[in-house]
Amino acid sequence: MPAPVRRFLPDLIDQITPGDVFDLTLPIEQAADGYRAMGERRAIRVLLTF
Repeated sequence: MPAPVRRFLPDLIDQITPGDVFDLTLPIEQAADGYRAMGERRAIRVLLTF
């Protein structure tokens, strides 16, 4: 049986800050730097902003 994700997602989204999920934030123009950081194990998840 699938999890009722859609029912809980709106409330959970409001409780999560990007710092809880992403450990590096970069502008989209620096996407290559984000991939490099993950490849070098300096970051696990990178948030790209517009």
